[in-house]
Amino acid sequence: MSKVIVSPAQKFSLSIEKIAPDKSISHRSAMFAMLASGTTEITNFLRAEDTLNSLKIVKNLGATVVDDGEVITISSDGIKEPFEILDCGNSGTGMRLFCGLLSSANGHFVVTGDKYLRKRPMKRVTNPLREIGAIIDGREDSNLAPLSIRGASLKAFDYESKIASAQVKSCMILAALHADGTCTYTEPELSRDHTERMLKGMGADIQVDGLKTTIAPMKELLSPLTIRVPADPSSAFFFAVAAAVTPDSDIVLQGITLNPTRIEAFKALERMGADIRYELTDNKYEPIGDIYVKYAPLHAITVEDNISWLIDELPVLSIAFACAEGESVIKNAEELRVKESDRISTVVEGLRACGIEVHEYKDGYKVVGGELKSATVDSDGDHRIAMSFIIAGLRCGMEVTDLDCINTSFPNFFELLQKITNIELK
Repeated sequence: MSKVIVSPAQKFSLSIEKIAPDKSISHRSAMFAMLASGTTEITNFLRAEDTLNSLKIVKNLGATVVDDGEVITISSDGIKEPFEILDCGNSGTGMRLFCGLLSSANGHFVVTGDKYLRKRPMKRVTNPLREIGAIIDGREDSNLAPLSIRGASLKAFDYESKIASAQVKSCMILAALHADGTCTYTEPELSRDHTERMLKGMGADIQVDGLKTTIAPMKELLSPLTIRVPADPSSAFFFAVAAAVTPDSDIVLQGITLNPTRIEAFKALERMGADIRYELTDNKYEPIGDIYVKYAPLHAITVEDNISWLIDELPVLSIAFACAEGESVIKNAEELRVKESDRISTVVEGLRACGIEVHEYKDGYKVVGGELKSATVDSDGDHRIAMSFIIAGLRCGMEVTDLDCINTSFPNFFELLQKITNIELK
C-alpha cells in the first residue's frame, strides 16, 4: 500500500467504539508481565506491528504467551537470555523501555529496529543507564541501534532529567526496580504516568510527589496484571480533529483513557473553540470514558505548556491550526525532531505544500490559518504524519504516500475513515 487519495468530507455524525487500543499501555502490559508471578491477562491488546513486536520480544525472553484472539495470557519465571536478536520494529517506546528492563537481567541481549528506528537517538536512556553500571554498546557510542546489552548490577541513583519524557522516565523506573537501593527520578514537567500507575497497581513501591518519583527496589515478584487496554486517545484524536474541522459534524469516541496526562490535545482543541465533553465510565488502573466532539469555528492558540502530554498529537493538531482563524504557535517542542521523523520539518513541509503559511523554529513553528489546498504529501515513514495529512484531506482532498507505517499503531484507521469519506488505496 503505497498511497491513498482522500476525498473531501461532507458533514457526518458518528459514534466509534473500535478506536485502536492504547499503544503505550499495550507495550507496558506485555513488558511488565516479565516482572510478575502468576499469569498476566490482557484483553483489547493493540494488535499492531509495534506492540506485536514487543509481545514477540517477551516470548523470546522466555515467557509463555498464549493469544486466543480475545485474551492474551503471559506467564514468566524470569528473563532468559534469548536465542534471537530482539527487533522493536519502528517503536522507540519499545527500544527505550526494554533497555531499562534488560539492563539488570542476567544475559546478553541485542536490541534493534527498522531503518527509521536505527536512526533515532538512544543516548537519552543509554547514558543514564551506563552511569549506574549498565553495560550497553552501540553505534555512535551507544546512541544508535543495534544496541548490545549485558545485564549488570545497577547502583541506586538520584537522577534529574533535563527533558520531560515518559520513555526516559519509564526506562529508569524499570532499572530502579533492580538497583541496589532506593532511587529517585525528577523531571522538569510531569510526563505521561502509565508506568507509575500500572506498576503501583501490581504492588511496586513507587511514590510520586509532584515531579519527583521515588522507587524502591523489588523485594519479590509483583502481582500480575488483569487489564483491559483502553482505546488510545492519541489515535482517537485524529477523528476528534476530523469532526472539529468538518462543518456541522460530531463524533463520539468510546472507551478512551481519560488520564489527564493523555488528553491534553483535546484540551487544546477545546481552547480553540471545539465543543468537547467527557463522560467517565470506569476507573481501575486508568480512568476510562467517552469523549464527545462537535464542530465549531476554531481560533488560534499558543501551545507551550505540558508539551510532553500532547507531543504525539501535535502533527494533527497542526491541521486544526491550519483551519483556524489567526496565528497558532507551538513552542518548547524540540522533542518533535527526534520522533519517527523530524516532525517539525515534516509538518512544516506538508502544510506549505497545502498552501498554508508556516514559520519554522528550532523548538516549534507558527501556523497562519488559511484555506487548505489539495496536495501530495510524503509521510517520511511516520505514521502520525501520514494520518495527519489524511485528516487534512477531509477539508480539501489529499494524496498521501508511504502508508505502511500506519500499521505500526492504528491498523483499522482506514476502516474507520471510510465511514466519513471516500478513499482510494493504491
